[in-house]
Amino acid sequence: MPASSENLLKVATGFWAPRTLLSAVELGLFTELARRPGDVADIRKRLGLHPRAARDFLDALTALGFLKRENGTYHNTPETEQFLNEDNSPYLGEFLRLMGEHIYPSWGGLTESLRTGRRQSLENSDGEEDFYADLYSDQKRLKIFLGAMTALSGESSKIIAEKLPWSNYKSCVDVGAAEGGLLVEIIKQHSHLSGIGFELPVVRPVFEDYVKTHFPEGKIQFCGGDFFKQPLPKADVVLMAHILHNWDPEQKRHLLRSAYGALPQGGMLVVYDTIIDDARSRNAFGLLMSLNMLVMTHGGFDYTAADCRRWMEEVGFGDIRQEPLAGPDSMMIGFRE
Repeated sequence: MPASSENLLKVATGFWAPRTLLSAVELGLFTELARRPGDVADIRKRLGLHPRAARDFLDALTALGFLKRENGTYHNTPETEQFLNEDNSPYLGEFLRLMGEHIYPSWGGLTESLRTGRRQSLENSDGEEDFYADLYSDQKRLKIFLGAMTALSGESSKIIAEKLPWSNYKSCVDVGAAEGGLLVEIIKQHSHLSGIGFELPVVRPVFEDYVKTHFPEGKIQFCGGDFFKQPLPKADVVLMAHILHNWDPEQKRHLLRSAYGALPQGGMLVVYDTIIDDARSRNAFGLLMSLNMLVMTHGGFDYTAADCRRWMEEVGFGDIRQEPLAGPDSMMIGFRE
């Protein structure tokens, strides 16, 4: 069979689709259509679109699966109605804008990162801080980011709550807990548990606002701190969701040692990331996420299950296994013996 350029061109033009979606978010298209569907002329007038652009723009979004067109009238899909209508919660539009404004431009420096190993994120690029440090310094952007993490991790959080032997334990701590979405999902299904969210102190108001909408005060506690400067709170289960990939190898080992120290004998560690397959050939999202860590952080990278198993064994964990979660995510589970 002769070679085809189809996949090459598909990847090379792959930025067209996300840029089109982001423009729709910036224009408020999905919120407008949630309030009232419309035809080309109506939408063009409401959004201030040029006559040359409107039909192709709307039909491209339809072909991409973000709009429905019925008898010339455009409607949101269930997905865009739920997540990109700013009158709903969770609203992911601001997160998409954050990605477009801060992460996408940094990827323009990928070639430089491949040559030098240095990050290209625009924030404080000449100093020690990176995208995350800058993000945590802006309360408004931080709240948007943390809320998006809750929404994007929702399916995996439900699987973690359903699959693990929670009846064997009484407490859990989520390291880098963001809003506390994972803890809320677990304790909603297992009311005998108590939970601790361990995060930087600046996250406290966002965490407490989210948690109090689900549980009375005291069921889930916030603990402020820096996991590189102090021990983790003691608990029967330690959770690390989308945390380990942010750091270099020695920092990863430090976090795993801290988890081991926080657990009793028989305690459980759950590490959850876009874990790359051991052959490093199938989980394209995980491999691209690792490149994102190259561009955006000082030493972060994603890793295989074999990598994580080795680090966990070095620390002292046993009975280690991998379990699938939603999409490209999976979790590594180990026990303090």
